[in-house]
Amino acid sequence: MRTMQLLQPGRPLQLVNEAPGRPGRGQVLVRVAACGVCRTDLHIVDGDLPALNHPIVPGHEIVGRVAEIGPGVDTLKIGDRVGIPWLGWTCGHCGYCTSGRENLCDEARFTGYQLNGGYAEDVIADSRYCFSLPDCYSDTEAAPLLCAGLIGYRALVMAGDAQRLGIYGFGAAAHIVAQVARYQRRQVFAFTRPGDLEAQEFARGLGACWTGDSTVPSPQPLDAAILFAPVGSLVPAALRATAKGGIVVCAGIHMSDIPAFPYDILWGERRIVSVANLTRKDGTEFLALAPKVPVKTSVETFTLEQANEALRRLREGRISGAAVLTLASR
Repeated sequence: MRTMQLLQPGRPLQLVNEAPGRPGRGQVLVRVAACGVCRTDLHIVDGDLPALNHPIVPGHEIVGRVAEIGPGVDTLKIGDRVGIPWLGWTCGHCGYCTSGRENLCDEARFTGYQLNGGYAEDVIADSRYCFSLPDCYSDTEAAPLLCAGLIGYRALVMAGDAQRLGIYGFGAAAHIVAQVARYQRRQVFAFTRPGDLEAQEFARGLGACWTGDSTVPSPQPLDAAILFAPVGSLVPAALRATAKGGIVVCAGIHMSDIPAFPYDILWGERRIVSVANLTRKDGTEFLALAPKVPVKTSVETFTLEQANEALRRLREGRISGAAVLTLASR
């Protein structure tokens, strides 16, 4: 099978042909049809996250069909269409796992990081972490739901019942969250890179009531703000924009250092929280909600061999919506 592998952080992915593996106990072999290109992939490729297991095949927004079933799997059958997310395996017995917080499991393994991911023709996955997907989405449309959608949904839940919601960084996750927020009758304030008029127009098209640069004050006090941009200096900016009792949700797995800020912009029972990974409960809830909104994903497609180009454009902020690798023969 063809794979795009990271041989060394900070270097481009390499096309490598290798024999597909065989699924072990509890696993399935999935023939990949599409795989989203996520900012977390970029952090792995660029070396922002610790290099744990290289070479590695990135990609954790995977859509495909079950092609082979390992021993002990009774929840899936050959031909089933499934989605494979970032959280790829947990121990199942630690305090986090048994209290509904499997996203915090210390032994967790992540797709496209410790486990080979979907920048490939085939991938092996734990059957417990394969989601059924709504039939109303094509393979390419469904791919961004599996991380941009799921992490965005978890961040939105953490924002509570905020009616005035600020979103900092209007990319793949934001364009999904904005649709859910508008469905829930919230007001969306979209903060983009300075001068990014295209992103601001994109946000207005998805129902944002205000758009502007992340460097300017919010026109109204926010009840909550979600930060998708991995820029630490936005945390104090979001705190200043947030009303007393509000919450700032940091939704990225990596962020540049947060600068020192005066206590008075945190005072007033404002809170800063982070989102770590996802749970299967998040997946079940969001994938049931998405067709009701309905969430419409905006995608730009690339071939498997164009993975480096997709990552480059994402790094430069030149992707509108989400980038998705497609395997045309699938």
